[in-house]
Amino acid sequence: MAKGTGASSGIAIARAFVLPTLEWDLTDKMVDVADLAIEFEKLYDGIRSSKVELLHIKQDISDLIGVEESNIFDAHLAILEDPIFMNEVQGIMQRQFKAAEVAVKETIDKFVGMFELLDDSYMKERSADIRDVGNRLLKHLLGDLEEPKPPSEIPYILVAKELSPSQLAHVDSQQILGIVTLQGGTTSHAAIMARALEIPFVLGMEGKLAKPILNGDLLIIDGEEGMVYVNPVQELVELYLQRKKDILAHREWLQALANVRPVTSDGQSIELKANISSLKELDLALKNGASGVGLFRTEFIYMDRTMLPTEEEQFDVYRKAAERLQDKSLIIRTFDIGGDKSVGYIQFPEEDNPSLGYRAIRISLAQTDMFKTQLKAILRASHYGSVRIMYPMISSLDEVRKANHVLEQAKKELRENNQPFQENIEVGIMIEVPAAVIIADQLAEEVQFFSIGTNDLIQYVLAVDRMNETIAHLYDPYHPAIIRLLKMTVDSAKRQGIQVSVCGELAGDVLAIPLWLDLGIEELSMSVQSLLPFKNRLLHTERAASQGIIEQALLCKTSLEIRNLLERSRIKH
Repeated sequence: MAKGTGASSGIAIARAFVLPTLEWDLTDKMVDVADLAIEFEKLYDGIRSSKVELLHIKQDISDLIGVEESNIFDAHLAILEDPIFMNEVQGIMQRQFKAAEVAVKETIDKFVGMFELLDDSYMKERSADIRDVGNRLLKHLLGDLEEPKPPSEIPYILVAKELSPSQLAHVDSQQILGIVTLQGGTTSHAAIMARALEIPFVLGMEGKLAKPILNGDLLIIDGEEGMVYVNPVQELVELYLQRKKDILAHREWLQALANVRPVTSDGQSIELKANISSLKELDLALKNGASGVGLFRTEFIYMDRTMLPTEEEQFDVYRKAAERLQDKSLIIRTFDIGGDKSVGYIQFPEEDNPSLGYRAIRISLAQTDMFKTQLKAILRASHYGSVRIMYPMISSLDEVRKANHVLEQAKKELRENNQPFQENIEVGIMIEVPAAVIIADQLAEEVQFFSIGTNDLIQYVLAVDRMNETIAHLYDPYHPAIIRLLKMTVDSAKRQGIQVSVCGELAGDVLAIPLWLDLGIEELSMSVQSLLPFKNRLLHTERAASQGIIEQALLCKTSLEIRNLLERSRIKH
């Protein structure tokens, strides 16, 4: 038994197929200066072949994982077209008279090494993309090498040191019951694809296993808990077979609640909406009964590419989302880039603490052309559905007014071009900075709605980086200070007569249901996976049992007291 990191939930039981690590042991092959032109032509042929192959993979995989997730391969195409990458390869060939494959291998090693030294975990994981593209190019330069094939028509658990999107795209997803890797992270492209394909995935097993996994070893993997069992005893296999059966049965039972109205046992309803990052997630949200989208994270449209998305590219995504939702509400948050989500084509300053630095609305107001392009795309999409705009990380009235000024410029340009949009589109803000809570009464006069972003609000209020394992235990959503800030925000919104909703992990925590009922929250937005379990608990909760919970919670001195109070308020399960 060994514990890694769960990257895609589910249980898998099958024999292992171990994918060997691709290692290129190339001699320092030199070419005669007279043959350099031939060598360059070989390089360009390899690039062309690699591009054609990637385009075919993208087309084939899009039906399985969705168009947005298949755009992962656009990032691979962009590497092959990146002038910095290609100039490095060409420079080695011209200056050192090295063969194309040697120059490509040296360039891969250099850029992979550079990315792996970065502190940003997301950018660090992009090194796998560079290695994947480089390996593809090397195969074309050296001739297709024969790779081991998984057992034909026999389901298996794929085991690898690190899995690339290309490797996952080349195997039959119906045969792969699960995936185990020694390296990689939860934001790696392979992890994103595994979640889209609903394949259980455990990663980060390097140094955790007593001995290497071999071909044919029987494995049990638990993608929720991050557990891997190698050659387990029969009793454990039977236990997990039953657990897998129970999970599937429970999922089917919950799915039957998708079209049930979210209402307490004594008649109090709450709108349950979804937080999404892609159209594929939207489809799953609607399948799970979401009454709309309370948070569309648009920054993912900006990632895994080498240049800004155009207005048309963004409009296409937003329009499709609005059309699929029909009359259901779609709240589109303007890009929240920065902090833990950086992109290579935007110049970020060196920062000791990026979470408190150049990010979100601060970038939007500093780079208004980029901001206006996004606003125009959102406005155009508003013609096709019930669209609202939301600004992230607001800390002052001035920021709201400046953002609205750019919005008015965007509207003016659309009018001049006779492009239709919703003139009275509603504008709201994320309440996720303590300053916003303190001046919430003033902010409520400038916008039509609030959305309390609990993840960042808790982090900023408690001065705790929840991704820091050393202090993550201090990240406490039921800290008495958080309850007070929730009450302050809701009171300010109600006095001004504007809507207030909650998003973030706390919104989907069933323990918090009595808080939301007593606060009078009418709309919650949560992860797609939380919708049905949350609805199930709500259906078995009495609104009457939650009356007075907030006043009692405000008197509590510790989070333990608050948690115990909420537990006691549950009447039915």
